[in-house]
Amino acid sequence: MTGLLSQPLWLFWQNDKGRVVSHAPDYFARFEDGRGLLVDCWPLDRVDERSATKFAVTRLACEAVGWGYRVVGMVDPVRMANVRWLAGYRHPRHATTAGMAERLMSVFSVPSPLVGQASLLGDPIAVLPALFHLLWAGQLRTDLSKPLTDTTLVSRVEAW
Repeated sequence: MTGLLSQPLWLFWQNDKGRVVSHAPDYFARFEDGRGLLVDCWPLDRVDERSATKFAVTRLACEAVGWGYRVVGMVDPVRMANVRWLAGYRHPRHATTAGMAERLMSVFSVPSPLVGQASLLGDPIAVLPALFHLLWAGQLRTDLSKPLTDTTLVSRVEAW
């Protein structure tokens, strides 16, 4: 993924009674190959006629411009908190320390505890921003469905 936007646009249309209806989908993702994906997060057990109509119109709009569209259930709050935390380290400036990314990739060649392995490379305060950036960038990975802690297991993507 090369980009992610929250509530990226508004759609407006007239319903069968001539009234203007609007909808702001929750997320837009752009992928490296140029594909776009619009996503609505909605409790699936609460999809009523009104929301189903909005989702159907949104799907048609996406098809018209060549994007994918999905309605997904609500995101797990732990996963969302982890993603929000990692998003704070998405800027490349967090990976600029000379050789730090390479050294992190090396020490996490097998699943290892986050802080324990990071501290092998120096003061965790200096190392962790680069580690979090690599997690955000998808070069390192962990189970984001569990809270990030000192003992969270992290590894290179190919090690999983």
